[in-house]
Amino acid sequence: MSEWLPSLNALRAFEAVSRHLSYREAAEELSVTPAAVKQLVQKLEETLNTQLVRRQGRGIALTQTGIDGVGELRLGFKQLNSAVAKMRETTTRQCLTITAEPSFAISWLVKRIDTFKRAHPEIDVLIDSSLRVMDLQREAVDIAIRYGVNPGPGQICHRLFDEETLAVCSKAVAEGPPKLTKLNDLQDVALIHIEATSLEYSPKALSLYDWKSWFETVGVPDITPGRGLHFNDYNLAIQAAIAGQGVVLGSWPVVKDAIEAGLLVAPFEECSKSEEGYDLVTTNEAMNKPEVAAFVEWMLEEIKD
Repeated sequence: MSEWLPSLNALRAFEAVSRHLSYREAAEELSVTPAAVKQLVQKLEETLNTQLVRRQGRGIALTQTGIDGVGELRLGFKQLNSAVAKMRETTTRQCLTITAEPSFAISWLVKRIDTFKRAHPEIDVLIDSSLRVMDLQREAVDIAIRYGVNPGPGQICHRLFDEETLAVCSKAVAEGPPKLTKLNDLQDVALIHIEATSLEYSPKALSLYDWKSWFETVGVPDITPGRGLHFNDYNLAIQAAIAGQGVVLGSWPVVKDAIEAGLLVAPFEECSKSEEGYDLVTTNEAMNKPEVAAFVEWMLEEIKD
């Protein structure tokens, strides 16, 4: 069991006196009177049953006992100050939790979140990349970025992007053979399919990534989807297209950066549009948090670019 410690105020007063060698200057630092400082030091000496401060001419000096102990005492107060600073920083930092549809999180959000962090370094951001639709009213989530999921009661919804689905592939695949100039050329190339059973989107949203449905939507129902690769992960399907494995149906917000970077091309003008899209969803309660309001404001500005 550790030994009983003297009054923390008395120790603090002695440590201040040891640095200033003046009751008056120590009192100014501690915002008390010189008499109070002197009384605290005397109380400490009585508790320890030893003299710590002695008179020297018109001033004061430390006794050998005081000199022997003050070094570790100063170190102790330094560590206390450091601990309090860390606790204060922890309690004042803000944490923002975002759940985002994986393909959007990887292709769009993660690439831009650093600009939000630079503007708000006091906010810690946790991104949960999951297809599971979380309950914003019951789970510890501030903001959801979802595709094809209708907001629930009491939720605030901001449309980020309307859906546009287009056929994309690598430049090498587009140049052929066969060179892709019209949709009928897709009869002779590998198509990359996304298995709908793994996606927790609405049935209408799922049809946007089904080749047969897409061909019917863009007006070429006579094309029959042929050979190709099948994925149950949308991001893997996009990566396969970038790697030259075939043509995939891409969501414009997801493939936009890859097209601008030259990793993918869109060889056809045809695309399908839908009422589905990417939405930012939060609650009135969450919007009362400064970190949530700051992220929503940043996000709505960011999508304008």
